[in-house]
Formats: sequence, C-alpha cells, structure tokens
Amino acid sequence: MANPTIAIVGRPNVGKSTIFNRIAGERISIVEDTPGVTRDRIYTTGEWLGREFSIIDTGGIDLSDEPFMDQIKHQAEIAIEEADVIIFVASGREGVTDADELVARILYRSKKPVILAVNKVDNPEMRNDIYEFYSLGLGDPLPISGSHGLGIGDVLDEAVKHFSSEIEEDDEDTIKFSLIGRPNVGKSSLINAILGEDRVIVSEIEGTTRDAIDTHFESEDGQKFLMIDTAGMRKRGKVYESTEKYSVMRAMRAIERSDIVLMVLNAEEGIREQDKKVAGYAHEAGRGIIIVVNKWDTVEKETNTMRDFEEEIREEFRYLDYAPIIFVSALTKQRLNKLPELIERVSMNQNLRIPSALLNDVVMDAIAINPTPTDKGKRLKVFYGTQVAIKPPTFVIFVNEEELMHFSYARFLENQIRKAFTFEGTPIKIIPRRRK
Repeated sequence: MANPTIAIVGRPNVGKSTIFNRIAGERISIVEDTPGVTRDRIYTTGEWLGREFSIIDTGGIDLSDEPFMDQIKHQAEIAIEEADVIIFVASGREGVTDADELVARILYRSKKPVILAVNKVDNPEMRNDIYEFYSLGLGDPLPISGSHGLGIGDVLDEAVKHFSSEIEEDDEDTIKFSLIGRPNVGKSSLINAILGEDRVIVSEIEGTTRDAIDTHFESEDGQKFLMIDTAGMRKRGKVYESTEKYSVMRAMRAIERSDIVLMVLNAEEGIREQDKKVAGYAHEAGRGIIIVVNKWDTVEKETNTMRDFEEEIREEFRYLDYAPIIFVSALTKQRLNKLPELIERVSMNQNLRIPSALLNDVVMDAIAINPTPTDKGKRLKVFYGTQVAIKPPTFVIFVNEEELMHFSYARFLENQIRKAFTFEGTPIKIIPRRRK
C-alpha cells in the first residue's frame, strides 16, 4: 500500500526546508537564507506515531513578479493532486502576505486537509502575533519553530489524524511490479504488448495516460502478477506538462507499492538525468530492479551495438550493477516473452534466505582474502553475520566497533556475498552492529 503523502507548501524563505529536514530526521533539503534555494521537489519518507508517510518539500511561491503567478498556481495544483495532507507554512515574523492569501484561497477550494503552520515563532512572546493568520480561513494556526524543533510534533499529530485507516490486502503469491521512466519511453506500449491487448491508450504525445492503472495477469506457468503502470508518472491536469520536475511523484507511489521496478529506457534517446534520479529512488527503497531498454528495433545495429549500450548503462548506473538488462521492442515484441521469467527470478532472489552457517563461511573466506581494515591503530573485528530480513535481503554483521566498518569494506563484503549467492536484480543491505 502506498504511504500517505504530505506536501509542504508556502512562499520563499518561510522555513519549509528546515521543517522538512526536522520531520525527515536528517538534513536532506539545502537550507539557506536566500529565497528560491529549493528549486526541485525533494522527496523522502518519515514516521510519526507508528505511521509511515511520504513527504514532499516544494520550492517557494512568490508574488514578486508576474510570471510567478503561474508558479503559484502550479505549486498549489501539485499539492492538491498528490498530497493527502497539506502543511501550509507561513512566517510569524512577516505576518500574512498577499502570497499567503492567494495560496490559502486555492488550498481552501481544494477540499484537502490543510494544516496551517506559522513558523519562526521562536519564543513564547511571539505566540500573540499569530492570531492574524485566522484571516486565512484555514482553521487554527499552529505556532512552530523549525530551527528549534518546537511545535513540529503538534503539526504531525494533526496530519496523522487525516491519514486513511484502510489497509490494502497483500497476496503473498502475487508479484507486484511497476514500469517507471520518463514520458514517451514506451511504457504503455510495453504493457499492451505484454498483455497482448490494448489495455491502455498509446500515443506519441508525452503524458497521454493520466492515472496509474493496475492490471492482474498470470504467466504460462501460473505465476500471478500485478502490474502497476505509472503512465508517464503523470496525473490529470496540464500542470504535469509544464512542471516536469514534479512528475517523479507518480513513480514514487508506484515504487512504494511494488516488489520489483522495471526501469524503462528509450533506446533512441539514450540515458537522461531523470532516468538516473528515478532509478535511484527505487534502489534506495530496496526494490528489485530490471533495466528494460525499449524500442531496440529502431536502433541501427553494428557488431557491438548492444554491448556498447550495456557498458554505457553500467557506467551511468554504477549503483545498479546488480540489475539485469534486457533489450526489447514493444512494437515487434522482441524478447518480451522473457520478461515474466526474469521478474520471477528477481522475485526469488529478493526472498532468498541464507542459513547463518553458509553466510559465515562466505564472510570468513572474504576476510581471509582481504583482511579487515585498521583505523588509528585499531582493527575491525568481524565476529559473525546473520540475515535478518528479505525484500531486500538484509544482513547484520556483528563487529567490535561499528565505526571501523568503512563503506568500502562493507561494499567488499556485499560483493563477496553476491558472488556466492548471486542476488541478481535486488539490492542487499549490510548493517554493522556492535556485539554486546
């Protein structure tokens, strides 16, 4: 089930990114006392009172120049479309501004739950200055201080009240996968070709399909699948044509619901920066990943064309060295019959459990090949390891000092585990933990 989504909106320099980082528990957004620093949407996950949620930090909206009128409308529409709850941030120092009033009117008409947070209320005396914010018509203003962390819990308490309590039932026998990628890479055509029917509209116009579409089907061997089409990562409204940076939100929800992600590339256009950004989200979420190069029939072939393209993918997606690559054509159905089998194989690797005895044999052999590092005269000691989770496979390695487990050595251990047990298509996690 996709997590509830909170969007943080407001004009520039009211402290949205500081609040975002407080909720996320880490410094993700760039925080700088200059309007317009946050130009891209930043996305992460958070947790409060046992409820996980997704959160978006948006760029500021301003009335200082006429072109910003469109930006105000776009930002508000994005929040309205994507968020389950909207945190509207204003500043207690400047009071209510024209930009605040305009956005408040748009959000009020949206019928979405809006929590009004008045930031920069850094001391009790300033609380008396927040009453003017009642004029925005969005209910009780909540005084907060993002820089000091005051009042953030009150805002999250209100947000959680608006989360749906419905639980999506999971069928453990069904493999859930999604197709993600930039508009016009051929995701809808791939879906039609896989299903052998015109399940979704196909068009050369980018972003034709507006809503995510779920499709159940079975392979010839009886394996059940749920295919989640992100449909160009876009939803209804022209805002997505003019604000491409926010289209990634479409993929985020699909990734959350998926076991495996098919990262679709356009063989004609090659690799773009947004491809790497979206694939990175899937990797960080611990989902299985398959790189699907579509429209391969349109590429003029030479002796090493496929090998050269694969080397380029490996160079651009270094963190996805475990992901299999398949070259297909939705038009000619080239190699499409291999996709269900490949998805099943990745799913099996995601669910693979390694007995502790076997795992420790591999770890000890790895240490014999490459002894543990030292830092300031102190050597890392590895006592034993055990697998603690699947999807993705997660291993806790018990050591004398967690700080001595350098990233590069954890990566070495991961590579040795992969050599022994493959884990094709799935990230694996190595967690060092001090033995008590």
